[in-house]
Amino acid sequence: MWKVCPKTAVNTSLYACSAPSMAPSIFGHTFHTHALNHLVGLLPMKVKELANAAGVNPDTVRFYTREGLLKPTRNPDNNYQHYDAEDLRRLRFARKARQLGFSLVEVRQILDQADDHHSPCPMVRDVFQQRLADVEREIKELQQLRKRMKTALGAWQDMPDGTPDGQTICRLIEHWDDNAPAKHVEE
Repeated sequence: MWKVCPKTAVNTSLYACSAPSMAPSIFGHTFHTHALNHLVGLLPMKVKELANAAGVNPDTVRFYTREGLLKPTRNPDNNYQHYDAEDLRRLRFARKARQLGFSLVEVRQILDQADDHHSPCPMVRDVFQQRLADVEREIKELQQLRKRMKTALGAWQDMPDGTPDGQTICRLIEHWDDNAPAKHVEE
């Protein structure tokens, strides 16, 4: 699985690995994920380097830094922010949590619990169960809206355009359900 590639002029001190999953390019070189993680643990990273390692744009790194999820140190020589492997881990975690629908506040709470050496897993399960119920409700509401929209669009095909006459504003909206059976239409 691990193949050592010959040294090249570009890569004189590190060997690139040719495994199927290649990590994003960092510092102008492409490394296997294992090699990248080892390298990241040794070198401080600037914003752009951390962004490249995490597969995000630099603004994402700056945002999570402002929000306190990342805790870079300052280089006293140039005042640049330097990030380490822990910041990379937290950034990747935050991205995955956000992809699952966790809010920024919830991600911060999860990280705070983990920082205090408490398992955030029970909270994650509870929040996720509630979030899933909310999503299911929203899907149902959207399906009902879709049905109303299709019904209205179908009715509009046979309705003439109207000019506001003091009695109506837009006949399409006001009368789309005139021929529908009398039942309560949810808003």
